[in-house]
Amino acid sequence: MISNEELMTIKILKQQGYSQRAIARQLGLSRNTVKKHILCKEETPTYATRPTKPHKLDPYKDYLKQRIASATPVHLSAVVLMREIKAKGYEGGITRLRHYLVTLRGIKGAEPVVRFETAPGKQMQVDWGQMRGGKKPLHAFVAVLGYSRALFVHITDNMRYETLEACHRLAFEYFQGIPQQIGYDNMKTGVIERHAYGVGQHKFHQGFYPFSKSQGFMPKLCKPYRPQTKGKVERMVQYVRNNFYAPLSTQLSASGLTLDIDTANIQLMPWLNDIANVRMHNTIKEQPMIRLISERPYLQALPLVQPAAPPTAAIQERVPALPDYPADALHHDLSCYDEVPTMRASQ
Repeated sequence: MISNEELMTIKILKQQGYSQRAIARQLGLSRNTVKKHILCKEETPTYATRPTKPHKLDPYKDYLKQRIASATPVHLSAVVLMREIKAKGYEGGITRLRHYLVTLRGIKGAEPVVRFETAPGKQMQVDWGQMRGGKKPLHAFVAVLGYSRALFVHITDNMRYETLEACHRLAFEYFQGIPQQIGYDNMKTGVIERHAYGVGQHKFHQGFYPFSKSQGFMPKLCKPYRPQTKGKVERMVQYVRNNFYAPLSTQLSASGLTLDIDTANIQLMPWLNDIANVRMHNTIKEQPMIRLISERPYLQALPLVQPAAPPTAAIQERVPALPDYPADALHHDLSCYDEVPTMRASQ
């Protein structure tokens, strides 16, 4: 019996054009198993509730919480704590203890950050970022293509699932294609619970599976607390906040104006096309817009029918033209209104 995540992967890989042999080899399944589930008419996975089993570590969790809290800021290693609870009768292994300590401390031990690159058209990373500065906080949907580092942003007043889906469609339209995979963290609009039905079997929003299948991409959950797996988009959330939102909102505020969703999204397109995506990227040493041109042939084609309206008011110039930017083009000035002072972008 295969997991629900494996079933979803089989369906999406088949839609992307992989053969049964290639799917079986990639997932470590037999060709007959892959064939059976490709021919299966079931489109939506069904989940069965799994009973929670007690573990040998459970009686010692209260002790571990109190021990770590009382020792702070001194760090107690798993080896030390293992020795202490073993003296109290613990008969389990240290691996379970290490996993539990991660949940208590919220971070893992320091690891060297290793940059990882993806092939053209392979991956996109998505995240939400909260933007403060107006009457109430707004939210930025941020999407970055892994290969070209091309950036798309849309400002909303909520993070509901319907908004998340509409923002995905806008990003696909802006990039003029759909990647094979999209990486997420723990955003509640898409991921209800990690490992809900076992290791690697995550519970997604009920509408997320049919949406990802209709668009042809495979959702991937990035490991928590590992910037190597989703650092591209996390850095871009901060970049959008510092380079676009804060300068624009403070300049409007100084002129007695309030930055709203419509104004933000209208100003986003010139900022994306003339600043963010034509800056010289420090890592790839190239302009993302130029690199996007070479990545587009590897993206999957947009569906012929693309329903759902944008989550907010109309967006101007949604798909950018591709002028011949000079190879040494850097940041440009961004002017939001004639009466508002010109601000210079700085990364």
